[in-house]
Order: sequence, then C-alpha cells, then structure tokens
Amino acid sequence: MSGNGHRPARLGICVFPGINTDHDTWHAVATFAGAEPVWLWHKDTDLRGVDAVIIPGGFSYGDYLRCGAIARFSPIMASIADFAAGGGLVMGICNGFQILTEAHLLPGALIRNIGLKFVCRYVDLRVENAGTPFTQAAEPGDVLRIVVKHNEGNYRVDPRTLSRMRANGQVVLRYCAPDGTEAGARTGATIGGSSPNGALDDIAGVCNEEFNVFGMMPHPENSVEAGLAGGVDGRVFFRSIIDRVRDSAVAR
Repeated sequence: MSGNGHRPARLGICVFPGINTDHDTWHAVATFAGAEPVWLWHKDTDLRGVDAVIIPGGFSYGDYLRCGAIARFSPIMASIADFAAGGGLVMGICNGFQILTEAHLLPGALIRNIGLKFVCRYVDLRVENAGTPFTQAAEPGDVLRIVVKHNEGNYRVDPRTLSRMRANGQVVLRYCAPDGTEAGARTGATIGGSSPNGALDDIAGVCNEEFNVFGMMPHPENSVEAGLAGGVDGRVFFRSIIDRVRDSAVAR
C-alpha cells in the first residue's frame, strides 16, 4: 500500500528479445511514489493484473522484416490487444510505437528516417492534446525536451486518416522548435519541417480513437531525474498514466 492508503498503480513493462530500454523504463516508473513496475515477458499471456502496459524501445527480434513486425505476433500481444479493447491503457515508446502500429492498435506506420540515418539527439516536442491519459499532467502547448534515438521514426498515414486524426485530437505530440513553433505549421506543408526524421505533419506521438492506446518516438524514460543530462520533462507521461490509474481506482 502507498502512503495515502491506496495500492500502487501497477505498470507492466513488456520485454521482447532485442528490447534494450526495459530497465530504463522500469527505473523511470520506480521513481514515482505510488507506482510499481511489473515485468511482462513476450511469451506470457497473463498480464498479471497490471493497470497499464508500457512497451519500451529497442530492436525487438532484431528489427528483422520490419520494425515490430515479428513482435506483433508474440503471445503477449493478443493479451495486450484484449486489454486495450477493454479500455486498458497501453503506451509504446519508439520500438513499442512501431509494434503498436504493426499490431493495428494505432493508425499509420513508422518507416526509415528521411536521411536514411540513425538519429540520436534531443528534440523539442509540443503537447497538442493534454486531455489524454498519457498527457494530462501537461498543459496544451507545453514544449518538452526529450531525446530521440531511432532509425525508423518517419511517421506516415494516408491523407483521409490524417484528416480524421487531426479533427479528433489524436495527434498528441509534434516536433517543434524550442519556442514551440513548427515549420510545417508556418508553411502549410504536410511533410514535417521540425522533425528529425521527416515525419508527416511533424508527428511525434499519436493516440487511437478511444485515447487509451498511445505511441511516441522520443524516449521519456531517459528524462525523469533532475540533475542529469536528460532533465525531467519525460515525467509528464508517467505521471499522467499513474494519475489516471489512481483516479479511475478512486472513481470505482
């Protein structure tokens, strides 16, 4: 039990062969009072009663075929799909985002960066929708500084779906300049002008239509501790999930 008498929010950390930020994600969750990270293995079918699932970044199954294409068929993914269909919160980070698109739990796809090179640097992100379970600890328009490290972060989706996503508020994060402006918005372009990877509409993170499944390319788990190079902007996402879980428990 946590200090306020409620049980900790149990956040499942799903591990696939080749995932390499699982321990970073575990540590990020563990920095929050009232939160308990729980290991989930790719061969499991039991989600162990977790309140939310996080699929970390890395190179699941070596990124063979396509990023996330093999992980999508792991036994645990059927359980995660059922969990999401029942309203459970699911977050995918980098490779986790790719897995969620391959599993059709999120719209669109992640393809090779426009420069065909691996990108590893800090980027600025603008919070476009602060009303989701994953961003409720932020304010609309907040600019967050978080690292990216990926080779296939170039988000693509067909024009009709993109239009619907914009109207629904499913575009949750966009790459931007430090002052919050974005080249795409200034020029009317749809090809990202502020992104490090050429992502359509500068998209860095999206939700499904029900807003209980979320994917983002940057790595918030590496920005959770003051005094370290990564800063603390990544705490927004974990704080949001934990608060939503706790609020839902109180409502019940």
